[in-house]
Amino acid sequence: MQLFACGVNHHTAPVAIRERVAFPPDILPRALADVTGARRIAREAAILSTCNRTEIYCNTQEPEGVAEWLANFHGLPPRDVKPYLYLLPHQQAANHAFRVASGLDSMVLGETQILGQMKQAAEKAHDAGTLGLLLNKLFQRTFSVAKEVRTATEIGASTVSMSAAAVTLAERIFPSISDQAVLFIGAGEMVELVATHFAARNPRRLMVVNRTIERARDLANKFGGESAALTNLPELLPEFDILVTSTASPLPIVGLGLVERAVKARKHRPMFMVDLAVPRDIETEVGELDDVFLYTVDDLGEVVRAGQDSRASAVTQAEAIIAARVHEFMHWIDTRQAVPVIRSLRDHGERLRRHELEKAHKALHKGDDPQAVLEALSRGLMNKLLHDPSHALNSASESEREELARLVSRLYNLHGDT
Repeated sequence: MQLFACGVNHHTAPVAIRERVAFPPDILPRALADVTGARRIAREAAILSTCNRTEIYCNTQEPEGVAEWLANFHGLPPRDVKPYLYLLPHQQAANHAFRVASGLDSMVLGETQILGQMKQAAEKAHDAGTLGLLLNKLFQRTFSVAKEVRTATEIGASTVSMSAAAVTLAERIFPSISDQAVLFIGAGEMVELVATHFAARNPRRLMVVNRTIERARDLANKFGGESAALTNLPELLPEFDILVTSTASPLPIVGLGLVERAVKARKHRPMFMVDLAVPRDIETEVGELDDVFLYTVDDLGEVVRAGQDSRASAVTQAEAIIAARVHEFMHWIDTRQAVPVIRSLRDHGERLRRHELEKAHKALHKGDDPQAVLEALSRGLMNKLLHDPSHALNSASESEREELARLVSRLYNLHGDT
């Protein structure tokens, strides 16, 4: 079993790269089938794809092949992705998975959303049939470690969240959120988190638009807001001062022309926009407009990092827990390497046992003395079981006999025998 993790994250790649290698939910099953399919690049695979990272956890003999597959699947030359890619073998992969699930590798230190996203990645791989013995055990241990870290440390205390950071940035533009109209595009978990923080500031108007109007209505009702279909965005956009978007669209849904028309209709009153999607929902050129303040997940990360110094001691404690659990997991992997030999040894012993038992049955059938048959059975089984190690010792060269004798003594626990 060869455990590897490869991917990009907010530490190694800007959002412009991360969005190009992201896996929207609708293509995950096809991607998992492809990487474990006919070419057998990986025996097992699970893909974690969020706004801050795309990572492939796999059991493979071809880690470079998985990295190349990642680029090719998205139609990118491998050389364009390689500078941002990390490839973590074996122990490093386990350590990385434990740190990610525990919130130590997140843009928001100690955030909990990533654990749910990792659980979803494992479920998707299970449903696709690409989660085998190794990855199943890895994710079981990962979730257990994350729970231990959050229980035993203060890693999540006073966490400065991405959603809180969005409000912080908005308050740098507008003196009071209560005087502004806020529009949310999308109805997923991230939008709900941000909407919760903005709703606490009592904006004068709050609306949710989504491709599925029912989901928009359900979310808007939680905050006493309005809802509309995404198709109404061109008419609605000029009415709002703040826009927050996070969808799974593979292409931008807020284009430069749309925003230019909105700014003109607003008579150049400023607009604050937060794009939390990867791939991005808002075209990058929008940020160049004089009256638009556009922020991405990377921009919010700068705000978040400013409030994290107080948790340094918790990080040290969490790292110690993770190091111990990585050691235990690697020991489990090492023991699995011996399973084929143990299975062959037991099969060999079973063949010898059956052979001697058949001889005993024949002797009893002929009427031989049962006591003598039992004696012959035990003696014959002992001789056959000890024949191979005895022969190996007798035929060993002088240079290897001492080491072989030591191993035989350990295997048969001979140290206490006289």
